[in-house]
Amino acid sequence: MTIQVILQGREGPIFSCTADQTVADAVAILAEKRIGALPVLDGDQVVGIFSERDVLHCIQNVGPAFMEKRVAEVMTADVISVELQKSAIGALSLMTKRRIRHLPVVENDRLVGFISIGDLVKYRIDKIEGEAAAMRDYIQSA
Repeated sequence: MTIQVILQGREGPIFSCTADQTVADAVAILAEKRIGALPVLDGDQVVGIFSERDVLHCIQNVGPAFMEKRVAEVMTADVISVELQKSAIGALSLMTKRRIRHLPVVENDRLVGFISIGDLVKYRIDKIEGEAAAMRDYIQSA
């Protein structure tokens, strides 16, 4: 199964921010939408990721004044992304190896989706449960 298949069931916007927004604005989006990270966009291109981890790092190193900083000053700029045709297992492996929880999905350098490790774990659980149900049905019909 590919990332594209996982994204097909999704509706609604991809929440994001820009590098010029304040950290306070980005934190407000995270809190309001109850999400853990935002892709940071310049047009349709991903230039960073702003996450809960960035907030915690700033609180530790800067204190309350970090809320007035621009997202560009505190975001994770070394963006790791995947394409639509990447396998879900490959993306899960990448996230595990790199110790990241969110991945922008890009096609032709444009953001087309944003997935979390939770999305991929849910896919794996659903797949395993489906296989187990099919096996039970097979055994019971024999």
